[in-house]
Amino acid sequence: METEVMQLVQRELYMITMVFLFGLAAMKLAERMKIPDVALFMIVGILLGPAVFNLIAEPNDSAAYQFIIVLGSILILFEGGRAIRFAILKQVWITISLLSVPGVLVTAAVVAAAALYLLHIPMLYALLLAAVIASTDPATLIPVFKQVAISEKVRQTVESESAFNDAVGSILTFTVLGMILGQTKLSIGASVWSFIREAGGGTLVGIAVGFLGILLTSEQKWGLLRNYSAVVSMVMAIGAYLAADLLHASGFMATFTAGLIAGNPEVFRLQISEHTNESALAFSETATLLMRTLIFMLLGTQVDFQTLGQFWLNGLLVVIIFMFIARPLTVLVCTLPDRKARWKWNEIVFMFWVRETGVIPAALSGMIVAAKVDYAREIAAVTFLAILVTILLQASTTGYVAKRLGITLAAEQKTQ
Repeated sequence: METEVMQLVQRELYMITMVFLFGLAAMKLAERMKIPDVALFMIVGILLGPAVFNLIAEPNDSAAYQFIIVLGSILILFEGGRAIRFAILKQVWITISLLSVPGVLVTAAVVAAAALYLLHIPMLYALLLAAVIASTDPATLIPVFKQVAISEKVRQTVESESAFNDAVGSILTFTVLGMILGQTKLSIGASVWSFIREAGGGTLVGIAVGFLGILLTSEQKWGLLRNYSAVVSMVMAIGAYLAADLLHASGFMATFTAGLIAGNPEVFRLQISEHTNESALAFSETATLLMRTLIFMLLGTQVDFQTLGQFWLNGLLVVIIFMFIARPLTVLVCTLPDRKARWKWNEIVFMFWVRETGVIPAALSGMIVAAKVDYAREIAAVTFLAILVTILLQASTTGYVAKRLGITLAAEQKTQ
């Protein structure tokens, strides 16, 4: 038994070493090409995986894989929340609210119609596929915006959308899956309550954990742990997720909200010293770099070209409709009614293009495959096509599109 455990430990150490070794090369190449590194991580992951050189073969149901996906998403979300400022959220809260709830439903409706027609699958299964990929992915978007300097208003709107709409996408997915498995019946009241419990509960947990964290690292008399802000940040991020999960609320929402509170201590009239902030930020940036390297390279190793080969054409058409019809329609429906935000057309068009799909849809797709429902292979194939196309095409061109539309920070400063 001890030998088996040591063999497992050595296998995971080998996997981590290979990821970071090739990840360093991908980081350097991305730096020279001036593109977000997540796109190259995916490509390198595909090359290292079973489909090509078979240097890394980590099953998506292994404890190590699931641990990396969850922990990475937690840390990336926490860091994303920390970077957002309440002053900007006040300007765009209507748009974020619309994108996070009605926006997911609009996207799901369009994609479900496309899947019904192109993949010839029943309505419930088409809706299940649509629910899986309907929400934007914070684990992808937040790292991209760390490397592409764009207008703060646009960046924080899209990052907030990606965090808040995960709860809606997950609730919709599990509601439809429950109907397919015969465990639940369609109930608008139950779905609304489920959303309130998950999103609202996650938000409340995040506020409580975030407040406790900034109190303990503040310059006030309660700031007993101000010299250990990096460790406190880690505990806040993971603790918020676990506490929310224990209460059957959205752990990802709680983590994001805790980060939001940690980045805005002035809301509670608490002061965090510059040294404390710098210590926490340096640790957080290193941790998120390591985790996004692991996440996206391992995600690349999971690509099943045999399954993709069977459904690639019709699946790709679904993804094209998803990107070029569903997303623009969703953005228009959610931004045009918000007169307070004063959206410009170049900002709206940029949001058309920023539509990456990543870790959360991959995890939901894996759960559907594990549940062995009908048409799971079609759902998995289209999900991975959406991940591949949006990350490789959209993430790698985000900076170029931002420059062409004039919404980079440099362009914004010139107009002021």
